Amino acid sequence: MVRFSVLEPWTDPRGGQIERVRIDNGILALEVLSLGGIIRSLWAPDRDGNRANLVLGCDSAEDYLTQDAHLGAIAGRYCNRIANGRMQHHGEQYQLDVNQASNCLHGGSEGFNRKLWHLGPLSDGVRLTLQSPDGDMGFPGNCTVQLDYRLAGNNLYVEILASVDKACPISLTQHSYFNLDGSDSNHGHWLQLDAQRYLSMNEVGIPTGIERVDDSVLDLRRPTPLGAGLADAMLAETQGYDHCYLMDNPQAELKRFGRLSSPVSGRALSLYTNQPGVQLYGANFLQGTLGRQQEVLQQHQAVCIEPQMLPDSPNQADLLGNAWVEPGELYHHISRYQFDTDA
Repeated sequence: MVRFSVLEPWTDPRGGQIERVRIDNGILALEVLSLGGIIRSLWAPDRDGNRANLVLGCDSAEDYLTQDAHLGAIAGRYCNRIANGRMQHHGEQYQLDVNQASNCLHGGSEGFNRKLWHLGPLSDGVRLTLQSPDGDMGFPGNCTVQLDYRLAGNNLYVEILASVDKACPISLTQHSYFNLDGSDSNHGHWLQLDAQRYLSMNEVGIPTGIERVDDSVLDLRRPTPLGAGLADAMLAETQGYDHCYLMDNPQAELKRFGRLSSPVSGRALSLYTNQPGVQLYGANFLQGTLGRQQEVLQQHQAVCIEPQMLPDSPNQADLLGNAWVEPGELYHHISRYQFDTDA
């Protein structure tokens, strides 16, 4: 049974209120905001059965609206990067909002992370919906989004459906920053990934090719401490991991990506997804962001594991997955976050 609790709302400094709810099945619990579809807190047990929050967050709407780290939010209408904020489809050119170097990142400066979503209960979780109008951050067509957070045992399911009335690329991801033991660094977290390939990229994060991970710091097929390879030249420009790994999943089934674990708490998180890629981001540029209790967050204090369509794939048709959604088609993202403990 999942308990659904309504918490005291926050005042939105832009006007109106931000709803807050908690869902709890006795194993996992979430606090969810109507702002940005944000998961503000996610509680899971350690090896001794003690529950604690595993994601970074803020204490007010003002702090969420001030930071640009996308803490716990849904990134979209198209997460990750689109080169030069430009794309073309069916002979039409589109200029998007440019908000990172020369790119449109995570849907632009007023992306889905800053929108107010409609929120309501499900029998096993919470459902959020959003209407994004034609031209929002330059994206074509009216876009309707349905987001479900559902709890089943030690699993969190994130399922997203979206449709448009004009062809538009869609890629939505959950951008939580995970820290499984409450430490001030992710360096002691261990990560194992099944991926054998990743996207090489230029100096502003746009894909330039597909490479194998063999004999590189990006080969995480065996469990590896996240801090072990930070001095490697491959990670110098990004100041850590900020790379898109490719799933070998042509049928878009729910398939295992990898496992993050903490030997300190015994907690482990395994991700399964139907998406063609997963961005691994080591919070390389998090420093200076305000977190809970006005804590100034540090570089590498957590890690993001972001299932998604591939960056710039609206412009690079040879990349895995078809990013463009046509009227009458349905975008479907489902990911399962499985929380376990090691002895």
